[in-house]
Amino acid sequence: MTTGYCGHCGGVAGAPATPSGTRTPDPHHSCRQQLAMEPPRYCVECRRRMKVQVTPTGWTAECSRHGRTGFCADTAPQNAS
Repeated sequence: MTTGYCGHCGGVAGAPATPSGTRTPDPHHSCRQQLAMEPPRYCVECRRRMKVQVTPTGWTAECSRHGRTGFCADTAPQNAS
């Protein structure tokens, strides 16, 4: 059984994201909104804090155990207006 963690707050996926313990249908909704604008800070596999580097064209995040993930703005899908 694999447990996933939130890349923004490091909490267990499916667990409440608020200290009050209030359960909602989607407790990490606000975390996903933040991750749409900024890189993850925690490894989703092991919950370790990652080394993050932000550049003008994207970002890289590296876990000491699971390696590097990244995003480049040049390869991102563009929104049609």
